[in-house]
Amino acid sequence: MDGTTLSSETLLFEFHYNDHKTVTLTGPFRIVRQDEVHLMQIRKITEADAEDYIELCKKLDDETDFMMLEPGERITNVEQQKNAIHSLLAAGNSMVFVAEDAGKLVGYLGAYGGEFRRNKHKVYVVIGILQEYTGQGIGTALFAETEKWARKMGAHRLELTVMVHNEAGLALYRKVGFEIEGIAKDSLFVNGRYVDEYYMAKIL
Repeated sequence: MDGTTLSSETLLFEFHYNDHKTVTLTGPFRIVRQDEVHLMQIRKITEADAEDYIELCKKLDDETDFMMLEPGERITNVEQQKNAIHSLLAAGNSMVFVAEDAGKLVGYLGAYGGEFRRNKHKVYVVIGILQEYTGQGIGTALFAETEKWARKMGAHRLELTVMVHNEAGLALYRKVGFEIEGIAKDSLFVNGRYVDEYYMAKIL
C-alpha cells in the first residue's frame, strides 16, 4: 500500500458483535503503512534539543506576530542555547516541555519559576506551536504536563500575558483554567502600532 486515500465506493467494512449487532463503516479511509505510525510526544527538553529548539523558535517568529521576537531578531547560537537549557534544568523550578512529532519539534511550553523567596511560588508561562499543528490538542497537552510538573515541585500560581486580539490563545488559556486579572495598555509595539496585553493566571 502507498498511503493513498480510497473513496467510499471502493471500501466498506462491517463489524459483527455477539452475532446480533452490526456496525458499518464507509470511507474515505487512508491505508497507513506500519512505518508511518507514530505518536505525538510531550517531554522535557534536553541539551541535545538545542539546535532543533532554535529552529522551532525561528519558525514561530516567522509564522506569527504573537511571539515576543520579530523575524531575524533571534541570534542565539547552538552552544548558547545548550548552556541556557543546562542552566534552566539546573534551576529546579523552571522547565521547557516540547511537543515532538516523528522526531520533529513542533511546539513548546516554557515555564519559568521565580528567582527569589517571595516569588518562587510563581511560574511564568510562554507557549508556541507551529501553525500546521494547531487545533490538534497539543496546547492542552503541554499545559496538562506543565501543571502536573508545577504541582509536583510546589508551585502555587501559573501566569502569562497574551495580546488582547489573540483569540486562539485566549480560548486555549481559558480552556485550561486561566482567568484574566488585568490589562497592560500599550504593552508591546507590533507592526507599527501599540498593542494591549491581558494578564492571566491560574491558582493551583
